[in-house]
Amino acid sequence: MADERIVTTETPEGASHTHTTIITEGPSRRSNGTALFGVIALLLIAAIAVWAFSTFGSAEAAKDNAIANAAGEVGEAAGQIGDAAKEAVN
Repeated sequence: MADERIVTTETPEGASHTHTTIITEGPSRRSNGTALFGVIALLLIAAIAVWAFSTFGSAEAAKDNAIANAAGEVGEAAGQIGDAAKEAVN
């Protein structure tokens, strides 16, 4: 859509000057291609984040389980040493 603005100015002597300005609205600065690219990029980043958290999250859980098992084995060994010390005393 175009708007036309006409401005007329007069000097004190009576001379007039007319100036015409035509204002047009151009296309949007952001095209649909740019928006589509942004949405695809966000989806890709989200997919990578889900994959990374699921992969490294299970590795963290496995590490925690291994530490718990090792602590349990140390506890059992300490119990066996205690039992052996009692038997040695008797």
